[in-house]
Amino acid sequence: MGGSAAAALAPLPAASAPIEPNWSALGNAYAVPEWFRDAKFGIWAHWSAQCVPENGDWYGRQMYQQGNPFYEHHLKHYGHPADTGFMEIENLWKAENWDPEHLIGLYKAAGAKYFMALGCHHDNLDTFDSKHHAWNTLRVGPKRDIIGTWEKIVRREGLRFGVSNHSSHAWHWWQTAYGYDAEGPRAGERYDAFRLRKEDGAGKWWDGLDPQELYTGPSMVPPGGITTKEAMQDWVDVHSGRWMEFAPEQNPLFVAKWLLRQKDMVEKYKPDIIYQDGYGLPFGSVGLEALAHYYDHANQVNGAPDVVMTVNSLSDFQQRALVESVERGFSDRLRARPWQTATCIGDWHYSRWRYDAKGYVPAERVIQRLCDVVSKNGNLLLSIPVRGDGTIDSEEEKIVAGITAWTKRNGDAAIFGSRPWRVFGEGPTKVTGAAFNEGKVEFAPGDVRYTVNKGALYAAFLKWPDAPVTLKSIPADAQIERIALLGGGKTKFARNAGGLEVTLPRARPGDFVPVIKIDGRGLI
Repeated sequence: MGGSAAAALAPLPAASAPIEPNWSALGNAYAVPEWFRDAKFGIWAHWSAQCVPENGDWYGRQMYQQGNPFYEHHLKHYGHPADTGFMEIENLWKAENWDPEHLIGLYKAAGAKYFMALGCHHDNLDTFDSKHHAWNTLRVGPKRDIIGTWEKIVRREGLRFGVSNHSSHAWHWWQTAYGYDAEGPRAGERYDAFRLRKEDGAGKWWDGLDPQELYTGPSMVPPGGITTKEAMQDWVDVHSGRWMEFAPEQNPLFVAKWLLRQKDMVEKYKPDIIYQDGYGLPFGSVGLEALAHYYDHANQVNGAPDVVMTVNSLSDFQQRALVESVERGFSDRLRARPWQTATCIGDWHYSRWRYDAKGYVPAERVIQRLCDVVSKNGNLLLSIPVRGDGTIDSEEEKIVAGITAWTKRNGDAAIFGSRPWRVFGEGPTKVTGAAFNEGKVEFAPGDVRYTVNKGALYAAFLKWPDAPVTLKSIPADAQIERIALLGGGKTKFARNAGGLEVTLPRARPGDFVPVIKIDGRGLI
């Protein structure tokens, strides 16, 4: 019998036993896949209806907080939140100019090896064909399967596909929508979430939908009798203003449906990577069940749990089963385990003032961040804010073009597929490891980050030096045979008492973060 026929008749391997939903079993079953370690760079479309007002992050929550600039914006542009709640903004999201093929083409050219789409934000609108949640973009707003559309294009382009899930926080995030103005002509009048029910939608665009399902139901409703904006804000801060990973005792249905929605998303779109927006897995044992299901599903489809779920603030033990994410922050060390930092060139949700003020993070700082993260065994997930209509603006296009130019010159050699060296780098700038500390870091000449790839050592200079730089980490007994600036340019090197002195040519207009390849013996 021929080999191919024999193979066809051979029994299929037995299906793997389901992974027990506990930390020990998950940790024993999991290893970070090599594709993730090789990828280094992903781009994220953190895109939901909160991009429609073009006013920045957490619009849906803050528009219900009297005295907040978001409340004032909403009052001016849409009306009072008792009359025009955020559910109306959900339906104004039309994505009418969305060209996902164009965007994915840009991001692939920029070097992204994976793409992350937003599956559901705290506003609780699923952006996919959701079997268990009626408030989704096939019924509301765009009337399209946003996730399904992204997924097909991303896979066609040969990139890995990811989905972010922020919905576990909707139950406390939405409680401001059950409040009221504490002052003014409409003081005491409850906002839309407090009063609207399914039957109120008869004959309206949301006929058949229950606003309580979107707003999650009352859990921490501000009591009556609060008479100042300051007192209302104090009450909100103490109650729903906290970041919570635990389950709402009074709303077990929300937690049960969260798990069903998460599983549905995994089974429909088979994401290679999932970003869970929280400090630890949500809802205790329910979060562990979601993780076990994700790995089991990958086992069934791919024969191994070759997928990634990232979560913020994990213990060392938990990092055996998950990849830790550091939101808008740096690491102060070379980490033994792969990790990811998630950041954005602007606000997470599109903000018009960033464009008007040219207030985006420039391409040079993005590349500095990429080099720093990769040298410390991490990946960079970068969000490019998308407008409500589905486009990115001209300033964002320029930034993506700058990233593209750099990665075309340096990425395949020094970044993609690379691994950390014996030290991550050197230089005068001290970086503390913490989330949300990125705005405090300004790199200087002499800040260098190292990687190793295909037997060569690479050094990235985070600020282009105008004078010779001494690389103190190069071993004194290493035999340096050649140093070359990637992309070309005359480079000089010599030994001195402090290490290896390197002199680079002056930067050409638009150049930043030069990278040199160091060949020799005794380096790797």
